[in-house]
Amino acid sequence: MVTKTSLSEEARKKLKPSYMEALNERQLEALSTLDGPLLMLAGAGTGKTRALTARVAHIVHTQNAKPNEILAVTFTNKAAREMKQRLGLHVGSLVENMPWIGTFHSLSVKLLRRHAELVGLKTNFTIIDTDDQIRLLKQLVKAENIDEKKWPIKNLAFHIDSWKNRAFTPDKIPEAEHTFYNGRGSEFYTLYQERLRILNGADFGDLMLHVVQIFQKNPDVLKKYQKWFRYILVDEYQDTNIAQYFWLRLLAAGHKNICCVGDDDQAIYGWRGAEVGNILKFESDFPGAKIIRLEQNYRSTPQILDTASNLISENQSRLGKTLFTKGSDGPRVRLIGHWDGDEEARWIGEEIESYEKGTRGYSPIPLDKQAVLVRTSFQMRALEDRFLNIGLSYKIIGGPRFYERQEIRDAIAYFRITTNFDDSMALERIINVPKRGIGEKAMRYLNISSRNKNISLLESAKLAVAEGTLPTKQTSNLEKLIKNIERWNFMNRADEISQVDMAEMILEESGYTELWMNDLSPTAPGRLENLKELVKAIQEFNNLQGFLEHVSLVMENEQERNVSQVSIMTLHAAKGLEFSVVFLPGWEDGLFPSQRSMDESGQKGLEEERRLAYVGITRTELHCNISFAANRRFYNQWQSSPPSRFIDNLPRKNVEVLTPPSLISGNLNAFEPSSVSNSCNNISVFDETDKFNTKINSQNMKSSKYIAPGWQRLNQNKTDMTAFKPYKSVANDMSPPDFDIGDEVFHQKFGYGIVHETEADTVIVAFKKAGIKKVKSNFLLDKDNFP
Repeated sequence: MVTKTSLSEEARKKLKPSYMEALNERQLEALSTLDGPLLMLAGAGTGKTRALTARVAHIVHTQNAKPNEILAVTFTNKAAREMKQRLGLHVGSLVENMPWIGTFHSLSVKLLRRHAELVGLKTNFTIIDTDDQIRLLKQLVKAENIDEKKWPIKNLAFHIDSWKNRAFTPDKIPEAEHTFYNGRGSEFYTLYQERLRILNGADFGDLMLHVVQIFQKNPDVLKKYQKWFRYILVDEYQDTNIAQYFWLRLLAAGHKNICCVGDDDQAIYGWRGAEVGNILKFESDFPGAKIIRLEQNYRSTPQILDTASNLISENQSRLGKTLFTKGSDGPRVRLIGHWDGDEEARWIGEEIESYEKGTRGYSPIPLDKQAVLVRTSFQMRALEDRFLNIGLSYKIIGGPRFYERQEIRDAIAYFRITTNFDDSMALERIINVPKRGIGEKAMRYLNISSRNKNISLLESAKLAVAEGTLPTKQTSNLEKLIKNIERWNFMNRADEISQVDMAEMILEESGYTELWMNDLSPTAPGRLENLKELVKAIQEFNNLQGFLEHVSLVMENEQERNVSQVSIMTLHAAKGLEFSVVFLPGWEDGLFPSQRSMDESGQKGLEEERRLAYVGITRTELHCNISFAANRRFYNQWQSSPPSRFIDNLPRKNVEVLTPPSLISGNLNAFEPSSVSNSCNNISVFDETDKFNTKINSQNMKSSKYIAPGWQRLNQNKTDMTAFKPYKSVANDMSPPDFDIGDEVFHQKFGYGIVHETEADTVIVAFKKAGIKKVKSNFLLDKDNFP
């Protein structure tokens, strides 16, 4: 039934169907399919935002619902603002009467303010942030005499967030997860929720969970909103978690006019709770649902789309679609292998300059139209150093530059005070990192003493220790730090150990590495990788002092903000963006796909990694460059890794191979000479199945005459390939071993731990340094086989 609104005649005249302009056939179909559940399966670059906005405008224009009866949900405030701005162009001032356009959390706050008493809160409840959450949990844990070092608070916070994302209240936690946090996770979850109610507070996870509870336990309230929201529209449906999924299903059970827009092939946020299964089972969740595939791409060339489609077709968990474009063919995707990561960075820098100058046979492409997309942030360091060396302007998207990151600045501060006792700024930065109980009051005393006596902060600290002017615990911790700094300084000056070992010792003995190992926030693994990359960088210098001078020059070399700059970012940060030229370095097994993802999630993790590769390729408008390195430093050790298994999924006809012949072995006659760079001696890396054969040929590596710098170093040094540590997994083809709760185990990446729970071929292990992890049994060694 169509509900008429009270629009004036003048307002109706202003509502022109401008939103229908430039829509293709499928987009128009999605716009006009108003009744019943609809899934817009929108591929990369297919104009989903335009189609979604047009659908909202059409509902208003046809008066199927009043503006305030439309619920439109986005994932970011930026997306919500953009939708309102676009709607304003089509519906004019009526957009001001649409209060239910926003993010899941902002809309949940509105609902919760109205019905807070139903979950034991007052309408003026406070939303606490992550720091407050940790502080509150710390109080609860301390009251129970739990050893925080053995059972980190952030570990508990991680589990509570995970339960809330899956809509679990304390009494609904799965039996298998009752062992979490020393078997007391559910108990502390209950205490935490009770404490929040006393404080009249809610954390971000509660905003969704409380609303779901209100709807489930109060049918009258739910029915009111089911009747109110005549149309529900959801953007990026593939990124919803379980709590958001319940929230939407409950509301949509009224009019059943729900339209979800998403792309199962771009579901890349499983690590933060997103469940790709939500979009995959849309038809079964909403019987009679219609699926409209938006497949016409407005961004990329056919070469790019064919390559991406061929890659993603290897995934089993997908609904399937085929992207196409009416644009011109364009250049093929380029694939090149390098001797090592530094050589890869040099090549990327040279190619970026070539594209910018237009010396590759194409029109010049400015730097701000070019991007380098990496799998993990530690890859950025080699790129940044290279770009600085050649004077190439760049910017880091989604985070600071390598040497500006918190963990890097902290580590460098430790190195600075070790080499220079007078560096008070460095000491002030790390004197309480990790926590040593030296708060603002103690620092104020030390700084005043330093100024009054005209001495360094370190000397001031020594005096405070000698005179006992600080509390006993602070004095003890400060004395230990001072002795460590003096010992490190002596060893550094005496040249007793290498600068790399020196750096590792400082980070280890200071407790700084352990600080991030015990941190279970999503950023912690990346910070640890950055620290390892920092240690790797030190090896290139004769001593710590030389390295610190280099860093000072790098930090001084600030880029002008008004010049064109190359973008460097992770693949996760690149989603939704587009560039004329894209470089995708680091396509090696173990790095991409990530070994950690495969270890923790098996086939599901591998498919998410493949979706991430798909996202990377489809960011490209014209030129896509994929590269890998035969050797790369991991954790300060050389490691040889085979090219990524994803390269096997690239279609032969769409790829130009620039790889030196001895990096990959394969059928040497299966590829047309004209399609391969002359420098590669016209050798193919395809086999008779038209797939890549990406096996590293170590023997050919040693005898190669490829003239790149890495190969020249190899020939000059006559390096034996056995000196490089090959990548190897502890997994095997045998049936999974049996473990019992309490067994001591070892994992190649996470180290030593204790089995807490067993589930078929997976186990939940509390690792001493890496925290709680769920891993495959095949990747564990028992006590009798410990290294």
